Amino acid sequence: MDVIVDRCAALDVHKDTVMACVRKPGPSGKRRAQEVREFRTWTASLRELRDWLAAEGVSQVAMEATGVYWKPVWHVLVELDAGLMLCNAHHVKNLPGRKTDVADAVWLCQLLECGLLRGSFVPPTEIAELRDLTRYRTKLVQDRARETQRLQKLLEDANIKLDSVATDVLGKGARRMIEALIAGERDVETMADMAMTRMRPKIVDLRLALEGRFTGHHALMATLHLRHVDELTELIDQIEEEVDRRTAPFADEARRLQTIPGIGKRTAEVIIAEIGVDMSRFPTAGHLASWAGLCPGNHESAGKRRSGRARKGNAALRTALCEAAWSAARTRNTYLAALFRRFSRRFGKKGEGKAIFAVAHTMLVIVWHVLHDEVDYDELGADYFDRFTDNEAHARRLVRQLEQLGHRVTLEPAA
Repeated sequence: MDVIVDRCAALDVHKDTVMACVRKPGPSGKRRAQEVREFRTWTASLRELRDWLAAEGVSQVAMEATGVYWKPVWHVLVELDAGLMLCNAHHVKNLPGRKTDVADAVWLCQLLECGLLRGSFVPPTEIAELRDLTRYRTKLVQDRARETQRLQKLLEDANIKLDSVATDVLGKGARRMIEALIAGERDVETMADMAMTRMRPKIVDLRLALEGRFTGHHALMATLHLRHVDELTELIDQIEEEVDRRTAPFADEARRLQTIPGIGKRTAEVIIAEIGVDMSRFPTAGHLASWAGLCPGNHESAGKRRSGRARKGNAALRTALCEAAWSAARTRNTYLAALFRRFSRRFGKKGEGKAIFAVAHTMLVIVWHVLHDEVDYDELGADYFDRFTDNEAHARRLVRQLEQLGHRVTLEPAA
């Protein structure tokens, strides 16, 4: 194979060590020369690696790593005057029977010099930091939901059926009732009268739901659960403020994303944190959908489709868009809702998950166009598919189906 990169380097990154291989023209000019060195992942050692690559005149560096071990190496080498490329380890598997760290580095370097490597998307610093915040916020929200479920389980153990009457057991009125139980109140009339707004008509049911076996142990556990929920809520609020501050430069892009049905403020923030606002990194909307893992997989052999399962992709982005797709599917007079109904008819009731996945794919394509073209979302309308339907062909298809069932069909136009 022809050599495209004259002087290149490849790094096989691990937790404690980095195996580096440099390939360059040999003394005779015909054969390629290579040198392999091992470095530790201490910052001082990584500086030595950077200086060595600079002394060798390397113009392009590729690295392969799993987890987050590549990040410290990347941050040190970003000062190097050379192109950096992070490669997916799954795409650059070593040759069978030659699995060593040295062989991995050499093989990666040979692929790089022939131009056979494709770099992964590495967001700029401000987007990467925003991504850390939004992902941590998602984890904290999930932790708060789990802690709320633990509280509901505790109330169920005490036969307090508050969640059977109240929509939110941590709403203002329900929270006051739980705190009253912790304080030792057992009069159901007094506690039921703490209901607020929409819970007031349910006072009769509340009197029955609040009668149970709430002991001192339940009071202790409920106190701990409430304290943990409050701590998580405080952390989430702090992250919300920081996310708002960091997304201020992207306020226009966030506003455009929220013109898409189903996408709210938080989902727009997740989208910006995961893919950024510069769509030049993704040549087409199809590239973005493939990177995110929101398109069917290809596995065909001997003319047979083995599997259409999608790749893993970006789990955070895919989860956010699937949640947004559920929201868009319940909107009125929108193209996305009509698309969901169209896919639901095709896949059936058990295939609603596939329909949501398909809608999420369409939403990501829309996101690419909104960010790439710097325009607001243009609603196509709920009747978009009906405008392209051939009514006569549809009628002939229905007649043919009835005739196959043994019926004789005569059509008369309506008055």
